[in-house]
Amino acid sequence: MNGALDQIWRYPIKGIGAERVRRIDLSPGLPLPLDRAWAVLEAGGDATDGWRSCRNFLRGAKGPSLMAITCNVDGPPGDEVILLAHPDRPDISIRPDADPQALFDWLAPIYPDSRAPAAALVKSPAEGMSDAPFASVSVLNCASLRALSQKLGQDLDPRRFRGNLWIDGLDPWEEFDLVGKTLAIGDARLEVVERITRCRATEANPETGKRDANTLRALSDGWGHEDFGVYAMVRTGGMVTAGDTVTLA
Repeated sequence: MNGALDQIWRYPIKGIGAERVRRIDLSPGLPLPLDRAWAVLEAGGDATDGWRSCRNFLRGAKGPSLMAITCNVDGPPGDEVILLAHPDRPDISIRPDADPQALFDWLAPIYPDSRAPAAALVKSPAEGMSDAPFASVSVLNCASLRALSQKLGQDLDPRRFRGNLWIDGLDPWEEFDLVGKTLAIGDARLEVVERITRCRATEANPETGKRDANTLRALSDGWGHEDFGVYAMVRTGGMVTAGDTVTLA
């Protein structure tokens, strides 16, 4: 295996805003810094501390318009300011631990009335608040995205899949063969743990926030599953940079 790290993405507020970065420093046993560091709890959701299932939070599978939010983070973890943008809303800057109501008011017009509204902005535990109950880094394959795009007859934006590290230079679906193996990317080493099963969030176009691709059906019809990408865990920390070679350790 010999690939290259094509893109790096993080999502400071779970399901709300994607940010592309050029390089990032990974730490053992942790997600990307500021990845899913916050999550918007819905009314009636589990308000206990620690990791909780995605069903407790606002997310793109429930409100596809959320998929069109982009973000930029200014400041270090613990003192970050998050700038959010959406094609149907004015830009807003928030300090997550200062005024969550401003965020809730901003989200309300682009989240379905039929869904439970925002109730609290919760700080994630150290392992983050991804859909996996461990400190995950999601690794996705550019060739698999191209194969799925061809199956659907339309180019799919990588942001549909909320991946952290995108690798180019692999065969389509080769990422599934990496489960149980360790990747060397820059100074870091990541153990690939399991495949990622997808939800309806991937059906929404990140430019418009509208559902326009039946990704789950295409995966099922084309390959007999609804999986896309793999979860990994950082075993050795270090800096990773877009363009880094990706090999087996």
